[in-house]
Amino acid sequence: MAEPGDPQDELGALPEPVMRGRHRARPSVIWLVPVVAAIAGVLLILRAFLQSGPTITITFNTAEGLDPGKTEVRYKDVVVGKVRSVEMTDDRTHVEVKVDLTAEASSIAVDDTQFWVVRVRADLGGISGFKTLVSGTYIGVNLGKSTQSRREFIGLEDPPLMSSDEKGRRFHLRTADLGSINVGSPVYFRRVPVGRVVGAELDEDGSGVDVVAFVEEPYDRFVTTKTQFWNTSGLDLSFDANGFKLDTASVVTLLAGGVQFQVPPGTDPGPPAADNARFELYDNPARALAPRDAVVMSTRMRFGESTRGLASDGPVDFRGIVIGRISKVELAFDPRTQRFYTEVSADIYPQRLGRAYDQVIADKPANGQTPEALFEHLIQRGLRAQLRAGNLITGQLYVALDFPAKAKPVELDLAARPLQIPTEPASLDQIQTRITDIVTKIDQVPFDEIGQRLNSALGSAHALLSRLDKEVAPEATLTLREARDTLEAANRSIASSEAPLQQDMHRTLIEVERTVRSLRELSDYLQRHPEALLRGRNEGSSGAPVVIPHRLQEEKANP
Repeated sequence: MAEPGDPQDELGALPEPVMRGRHRARPSVIWLVPVVAAIAGVLLILRAFLQSGPTITITFNTAEGLDPGKTEVRYKDVVVGKVRSVEMTDDRTHVEVKVDLTAEASSIAVDDTQFWVVRVRADLGGISGFKTLVSGTYIGVNLGKSTQSRREFIGLEDPPLMSSDEKGRRFHLRTADLGSINVGSPVYFRRVPVGRVVGAELDEDGSGVDVVAFVEEPYDRFVTTKTQFWNTSGLDLSFDANGFKLDTASVVTLLAGGVQFQVPPGTDPGPPAADNARFELYDNPARALAPRDAVVMSTRMRFGESTRGLASDGPVDFRGIVIGRISKVELAFDPRTQRFYTEVSADIYPQRLGRAYDQVIADKPANGQTPEALFEHLIQRGLRAQLRAGNLITGQLYVALDFPAKAKPVELDLAARPLQIPTEPASLDQIQTRITDIVTKIDQVPFDEIGQRLNSALGSAHALLSRLDKEVAPEATLTLREARDTLEAANRSIASSEAPLQQDMHRTLIEVERTVRSLRELSDYLQRHPEALLRGRNEGSSGAPVVIPHRLQEEKANP
């Protein structure tokens, strides 16, 4: 037996073990972490797949500023994609940029969408892309309107001039010469910028240039069927028959050119022009805004004098009113007279004659009157064409229709067309002829003989002056000296106090003074004794003192 306190006793007190079967081990909680991570990864992959858009390829000439994984694609400053890679093409002439678009931006990958690299650029329109200095270069998007999807695009080297969502209308302008107009040049309406030039290309036959102008909304409503366009440059200097003209515009048009449009004054504007309507682009506003004449009559004129200074498109003037334009100036030869002459063709606008045209033509259509008939009547009355100077500085000439006073009668070929207008020498030519006659007469004047006689007369005058200087001048000098001595002697005789004349004048004055004093004393005495005029002077009767005149007193004192 075990003793008290023995460990065996304590162990014996324990309950008997129960034998049970072994169960499967439960998984540890720590395994939940990789499971959750795997699920999250799958979800992220699924989400990225669902949010990812199509991958497109954009071909550029250079990869300047493009960084794979960093360069973004933006539409209206919203990130719609990112550059995945940049690779060279097989021919090594371009670069292919792979871009991953977002799912929301998958609709931008359509046929007419445009892509370009946004960077700092400076051109005639100003400086753009400043914010890329901070945010970095990115690819810009101009969203197209097509519904056909596309995955490969050709990138633009320069940004498009207008966005696809910009409202307005385009118009095609036909011109013979582009002049100072460039892509991006402004379009003005009454000198207010309302659009810009978005394109310019040669016609298929190379005979002109097709300029595409875009006018923004709401200004496009001012472009109507009667609108006229013209080239407005910054500085337009011209010398013509109308004189010297200097037209200036804004500084922008001075550098980049520009286009301006307007409806001619006094003309019905008409309905708004349709999109892509075609217009003529004129060189200057004078031609663009000139009245449009429905009736045009072709004429010819023959001038025997020089036509230097007469140019095509010059004016045909009638009493100060331009009624036509010169269309052609060419040299011709008359085999009958064996002489050269200048044939001038011109387009006449008879309606500009005003009431004369209305009364003869418009009001009498039944009589079969034509513009040619009207001018034939005027020619029979003396209408003639003359060359006149429009600008004496530049020598510009123009054709003037007038009624000269001594117009010679002519025979008209009424069946000839175009109408032949007779010509007369201009007044300037007549003046030149008269000047030539005057010069001829002046040449006949014997200037040599006149000069010889004039030299002989001048020699005689010189001899006479020499004789006067030698003979007359000394005598005249002596005479003047004697006259001066005489005047000095007379001055001494009169001005000196000891001169006899002065003494005599002094005595005379003393006597006059004494006489005056005696008369005054006599007058005083008679005032006191008026009776003395009748009775005489009584020296002792009145007891009054006897007044003795001063002169008598002096005589008594000086016997």
